[in-house]
This record gives sequence, C-alpha cells and structure tokens, in this order.
Amino acid sequence: MGVVNVTPDSFSDGGRYLDPKAAVARARQLAQDGADIVDIGGESTRPGAAPVSEEEELKRVLPVLQEVKHLPVSIDTRRPGVMQAVLAAGASMINDVEALAAPGALEAVARSGCAVCLMHKKGEPATMQRDPRYRDVVGEVKSFLKERVKTAMSSGIEAARIVVDPGFGFGKTAAHNLELLRRLKEFAALRVPLLAGLSRKSTLEKLTGRPVEERLAGSLAMALLALQGGATILRVHDVRETRDVIAVWQAFRGNL
Repeated sequence: MGVVNVTPDSFSDGGRYLDPKAAVARARQLAQDGADIVDIGGESTRPGAAPVSEEEELKRVLPVLQEVKHLPVSIDTRRPGVMQAVLAAGASMINDVEALAAPGALEAVARSGCAVCLMHKKGEPATMQRDPRYRDVVGEVKSFLKERVKTAMSSGIEAARIVVDPGFGFGKTAAHNLELLRRLKEFAALRVPLLAGLSRKSTLEKLTGRPVEERLAGSLAMALLALQGGATILRVHDVRETRDVIAVWQAFRGNL
C-alpha cells in the first residue's frame, strides 16, 4: 500500500502532493513501482494535527480519485460523509483510523461491498502522543480490534472484506510500538489480514536520530520485521524499495 497525502501538513510528505496533478502523478508512480493499493488521504492524522472540514477533505481527494480510480484505491478517512462520496466515485477500500466508530460509518461501508481497514488509536490526533499509557498494549489493542471486527461483521461487513491495523504511532510511545512489533504474530488470532504502517514514523527518530527524510533504511528494517510478524499489507511511502525487501524475504522463505 503506497501513501499519497493530499495535505499541507502530513508528517512525511505534507504539501508535496497538495496540488491534484502532483498527487495523481504520485499515485501513478507508486502503482508503477509496485503498489497493490494506493492509499489517498485528505486529512492529516499525524500527532498534533488539527481536523479539517468534510468539505475540504472532499475537495482534496475527489479530483485525485477521479483520475486514478482504475487503480485499487483506498481512501484514508474517518468521516462517513466522505466514505459515501468516495465509494460512489470509485474507491475500492476505506482506511479508517477510527475503525468505523463514527455514526453512519458502518452502514456506509456495509452497503458498498468495499474493503475496509479497522485501525486502533488511543485519543485524538491533536493530543494522542502526550502521555499514552497501557497496562498491556498488545492485549488492549488486540481486544479493541477483536470487538471492532465483531461489530463490523454483525453490521453486514463480511470477514473477507476486513483488514486490521494495530495503529503504530497512534497514541503509542516508541516502547509501545516495539512491543506491538515483537508480538505481532498474536494478531493472527483475529483471523483477518493485518496491515502494518511503520514507514518513516517518529519511533525511527527515537531509534536512529534521523529526520523524516532520512528514515528509509529504518523503514525497510521495520517492513521486514512486520513481514516476519505476519503482516499482509505494508503501508509505506517508499514502494519500490519495500518491494525489494519483500522479494528478498520471499526468496529466503523458498518462494522463488
């Protein structure tokens, strides 16, 4: 899953693809580089980010979606109104940091037939990284996702359409993120595919001291660890390089 942020303030590529033409070109490049899914977002959910209006979010994503809807496109949104509009416009998947918790979100996805990613986060983007605490981060995240999968299925969303994401960096310290990564295999108990989004995140700054534009090596190491932990989808900024990691990992496992 390749990332295109049509925002002025995303942590990694904020402002770079705010112009629709630039975003469309980026989406096409990611697909050419080997992305199976292109994930387009019109609202930053980085730590400290302020929300935008539904109208502004749609103004950002719809022109891009219209040009690349022939690709498998995921829209990163937490608003049911945006979900309805982008699904009507040809999106294949909804990637929701709030796991379809907003009123109307479950219904919007259930009647569409699209895929959906249910993510865990603790708190709101503006404040979620101030002092997140858990008794057992893996147990609590897994329990939350289990409940959301159950709720989604009882609302008419088949298991075959559901992906889960433990939400690395969303209300979690570097220590929490590393514990989730170490115990990623435990999420197999949920019996749905697992998405891991670790690319360029601030945990890598804690570990390496590198600024966001210099975190490629760390991101690739995280990608490999996530693969070893059972991740099915890697949400990344650097698709071509991550594809190389996947090729080497698959060859190592005897899948030449």
